[in-house]
Amino acid sequence: MRYPQGGGLTAERQQFREELRLKAAERFARGEASSVIARDLRVSVRSVQRWRRMWDEGGPRALRSQGPASLPRLSERQFAQLEAELAKGPAAHGWEDQRWTLSRVKTVIGRRFHLTYTIQGVRKLLVRNGWS
Repeated sequence: MRYPQGGGLTAERQQFREELRLKAAERFARGEASSVIARDLRVSVRSVQRWRRMWDEGGPRALRSQGPASLPRLSERQFAQLEAELAKGPAAHGWEDQRWTLSRVKTVIGRRFHLTYTIQGVRKLLVRNGWS
């Protein structure tokens, strides 16, 4: 099933989170307590403590967004093509029942795009694009 809001972080959401970390950095410089910062920014104390450690080691630059952990191997256009293939159902691809498994999606990706993914890679690809 596809999540209505999509999966992963959008560029806007990444920017929002980075701004939170940088606001926290300003408050670190003023010597404010982690619990106060966490309450005001509506984040966990653990997050603020982790950000403070990063800030102590590398300053505000250490709190900048690093971008996505990895870049997808399928382009957005290719993922749209994959979605169209998945919409046809497993029977259209030679399976007798109507269950999509990660292994079957992996097989479709291999046949359609000549790319090899691991099962975990397929799961990450699908989650990143809003599928569960």
